[in-house]
Amino acid sequence: MSQLPAASTHPGVRRTQSARILGRWMVSFVGYPLGGYAAFLVFGPVDGPGTALAGGLLTGVTIGAVQAWAMGQARPGPRTWITATSLGLMAGVAAGAELVDYETNLSSLIVQGAVSGALVGVAQATVLLPTLGRRFLAWPLLLSVTFALGWTVTTYAGIDVDQQFTIFGSSGALVAALLTAVLPLWLTSHQEPKGWSSGPETSR
Repeated sequence: MSQLPAASTHPGVRRTQSARILGRWMVSFVGYPLGGYAAFLVFGPVDGPGTALAGGLLTGVTIGAVQAWAMGQARPGPRTWITATSLGLMAGVAAGAELVDYETNLSSLIVQGAVSGALVGVAQATVLLPTLGRRFLAWPLLLSVTFALGWTVTTYAGIDVDQQFTIFGSSGALVAALLTAVLPLWLTSHQEPKGWSSGPETSR
């Protein structure tokens, strides 16, 4: 008898928890413009391999740190996540920008974004594999599409992308956060909620 009231509250608790997780993750969009602007101030525009590597690394550290905070207790190890994100974006920006010869027209930025997102996704997927299993295979593809869309939205928003930033701006970042919000939900679904009994115990 004492189990029934507790069990009936589980769906409501889970909905509240999911809303909190999504809200926290959406705030993480700030990591993209913060990281991109910091890299621009420190290293300048992405106009060669050196600035692409250094700028991508700093941007990735910022994004990774904010995302690690946003994932809360369900996150992988923060250092591991930040390292994977920073190395992935460093390689992604360098490879993507070189591939399009550092051009900033929309088609070039879409390609650059797709390459950057894919490499970040691969790096992060190695961290996610122990938790998500086969689901990790979808992550590089999702990030590739997300980064391409991020640059598209930022370009249409009128941001001066000709300044050769490492990453898209706030408008694209909001889209990116929304499209990747499935990640913290996946991670939380693999975590046993504290205080929820999985057995037939009754309260005293």
